[in-house]
Amino acid sequence: MKFTIKHEIPGRLRVHFPMKCFSFREADTLEYYLKGSDGINEVKVYERTADAVVRYSCDKVRIIDIIKAFSFEKVQVPEKVFEYSGRELSARYYDKLVTSVILHYGKRLIIPPDIRILWVILKDFKYVWRGIKTLKNKKLQVELLDAIAITAAILTGDYKTASSVMFLLKIGDTLEEWTHKRSVDDLARRMSLNIDKVWLRTEDGEVLTDSSDISCGDNVVVRMGNMIPFDAEVVSGEAMVNQASMTGESEAVHKNTGMSVFAGTVIEEGELTIRVTQTEGCGRFDKIVKMIEESEKLKSSLESKAERLADRLVPYTLAASALTWLLFRNITKAVSVLMVDYSCALKMAMPISVLSAIKEASEYDITVKGGRFLEAVAEADTIVLDKTGTLTKAQPTVVRVISFNDESEDELLRQAACLEEHFPHSVARAVVDAAQVKGLVHDELHTKVEYIVAHGIASGINDERAVIGSYHFVIEDEEATIPEDKKEMFDRLPDEYSQLYFAKNGLLCACILIEDPMRKEAGNVIEKLRAQGFERIVMMTGDSERTAKRISSQAGITEYYAEVLPEDKAKYVEKAKQKGGRVIMVGDGINDSPALSASDAGIAISDGAEIARQIADITISSDDLEAIVILRMISTMLMKRIRFNYRTIVSFNTALIVLGVAGILPPAASALLHNSSTVALGLKSMTELIPKKQK
Repeated sequence: MKFTIKHEIPGRLRVHFPMKCFSFREADTLEYYLKGSDGINEVKVYERTADAVVRYSCDKVRIIDIIKAFSFEKVQVPEKVFEYSGRELSARYYDKLVTSVILHYGKRLIIPPDIRILWVILKDFKYVWRGIKTLKNKKLQVELLDAIAITAAILTGDYKTASSVMFLLKIGDTLEEWTHKRSVDDLARRMSLNIDKVWLRTEDGEVLTDSSDISCGDNVVVRMGNMIPFDAEVVSGEAMVNQASMTGESEAVHKNTGMSVFAGTVIEEGELTIRVTQTEGCGRFDKIVKMIEESEKLKSSLESKAERLADRLVPYTLAASALTWLLFRNITKAVSVLMVDYSCALKMAMPISVLSAIKEASEYDITVKGGRFLEAVAEADTIVLDKTGTLTKAQPTVVRVISFNDESEDELLRQAACLEEHFPHSVARAVVDAAQVKGLVHDELHTKVEYIVAHGIASGINDERAVIGSYHFVIEDEEATIPEDKKEMFDRLPDEYSQLYFAKNGLLCACILIEDPMRKEAGNVIEKLRAQGFERIVMMTGDSERTAKRISSQAGITEYYAEVLPEDKAKYVEKAKQKGGRVIMVGDGINDSPALSASDAGIAISDGAEIARQIADITISSDDLEAIVILRMISTMLMKRIRFNYRTIVSFNTALIVLGVAGILPPAASALLHNSSTVALGLKSMTELIPKKQK
């Protein structure tokens, strides 16, 4: 496609396309195409000017070739990209703001003064009705103050002040609504489905299939710990389904044959075969938005406290205005008090601060499900970290398979992969990947598989009971025996690797050695977390004592617990909370779910089990523990901003009231300063908490 370069600096190009403007769909298509190209780090497409800004880390000639190759007709964009785009929303509110400003100042030039006065009086009825409605609800709220202030200005003949107050209130409402809507939509997009593969049940068995190839009427198998990918009806099986993302219910719901299930919910226990009833356009995005907007979890305690204070201050403002009139018999001074209220600023700045912080966190691939959890992260003194997939790499690898029977290592790996491929765990993926690298085809050899949380998997292969999992599960619980002639080899198993045991009919068949190295950034992150004020940094793992000791030592963690069960992690969290601590839990697996739920803020890392991400209050999509440090920084800065806003609003508006009562500020000036400061504080609350130089 033809284009011209409008501006360039090293690593950045601004290009213009030969058209007056883009449609929203065209702009989204171009952005989708450029973001999916290698070497391009960041893209911003401006639909109004048909421009695009591209930041890149490769050769400039390559970027030019990429843009030249673009064509709207050739690019296939998933429909959900358009569905989840916030471009049209932003354009709508931008137009709304610009129109309001043009109309407000333009009518002074066009409309005669007498008609403008009549227009102001007519508009006042809207605010009066709002104020009356609060009285009908037996509440004194800021809407009543607005109505009295505007009406008082009109009665005193100060129509300019009344018009300015209504204009600033409208601008403030629009800015607040825009910021809230954008932040909620961004959060909803982060929470939306991102499932690439599903298990399709066919006449020949289960086949791993692209989710985009699934049609209505297909049967899909969903197992424990996995997310239900489509709206569907249960064909067979039964399970406990966590529906918190859709309904807000805290307790899992029992599902069996004939019942409906919803996309985005997660199976906590059991297994279901579902018949898909809806694939695209199921309205999940809208459902999530509604759930977020109605959820009290969105509010931190500081935010809720400020809003409660805002409502409580309304009667005092009214009383102060009445007292001013009684003392001075001066309607101008009384109106000056009414022109200033704390509620408007408190109710605008606080939610915007929280939602902007949530949005800023999303730019670092951090999804926060409510302001309450940012507050918990800011105040936490204890952080509990899982080992596998959290402190260690999310992609462990199989180093070797050691056979303890007559079967070959490749055959044992093939059987192990056949069992492990159904379950969402990083170690399971390592086994499946190792078999794939060797080209080992592992068709369905087994009977129904059973997943035992934090232990392993049990099934049947060729009429033999097969189990695979930890030492505790296979050797101790299942009492698998080690062949007499292999005991010396078993005792010499290397300590530097995690060990996965595979047994059939009570006899140990193989030990799979898993390399699970610590993340390179883990040690540095632990140091930073300690510097950020965490008094206790704890590692908990179901792995062996020797492995736990090695990883904790490398990471610089002095307190660790090995061979723990899921309930042990949750009990530790509960005990720490009972002692008055604020605890956050970081994990990625099904076995971390109870602790994630019990903590003040549960954080799910990277591409762990869906149930962990669903239960968690915060999810981190980036494969870098540094995100935890950034999250703590954003949370701490947010709390500072909320406190600053609170102090600023109270002190500034108190000063305005005092100056008004003293007769120094007339009502018009009080209204202008109050509303201007409210909008300014709202805009300031939308700015980044972490300066760019720290990013």
